[in-house]
Amino acid sequence: MSPRKSASQELTKEMIIKEARFQFLEKDFHQVSMRSIAKNLDCSHGALYYHFNNKAELFYAIIEDYFSTLNKLLEEVVHGPGENHEKLHDVFLRFIQFGLNHQSQYELMFMIRNTEVDSLSQEAANLSYQKFAQTVQSLTPKDLKVSNIYSAFIALHGFVAHYRKYVNRFEEAEEAAKLHVEFIIHALSTTAQL
Repeated sequence: MSPRKSASQELTKEMIIKEARFQFLEKDFHQVSMRSIAKNLDCSHGALYYHFNNKAELFYAIIEDYFSTLNKLLEEVVHGPGENHEKLHDVFLRFIQFGLNHQSQYELMFMIRNTEVDSLSQEAANLSYQKFAQTVQSLTPKDLKVSNIYSAFIALHGFVAHYRKYVNRFEEAEEAAKLHVEFIIHALSTTAQL
């Protein structure tokens, strides 16, 4: 049996996050432990605590990265070429695309409920939703009610939740996604009288 690495032997946060990300995608939150992560990294579980206080903090670091990726995708659309109406369509479509192309990550971000991580993951979700709401508002010529933006978000989330595990990739549901996005935009324009 080989000796375990000590914390000083170049165990990095990135290495821990990479292994934990893999395990959280493969197993339920409760089935992943700091010991199982350490075992696969060939180090003591105590070495992990040098970088993370607990499993919940490690989980948060992972989903925070997923939310950052989603936010960057939406920012690319906003700062890219095109009219605002087209950008709004693309923002909604990109949200669905992210959810269906990254189903396990999306589940961790928006669908996992666990008392150990709810407050942390909810914080990341709230920040991401605020970014989404600001983006939607910035792309519409008239002010939308907060409830209408939230309804649009829930409609997008519902689409992803419905198709999750029924399709492997966004392309398999792309036509339905486009129709759904058009429906949401029409509903928003009707309520805002755009």
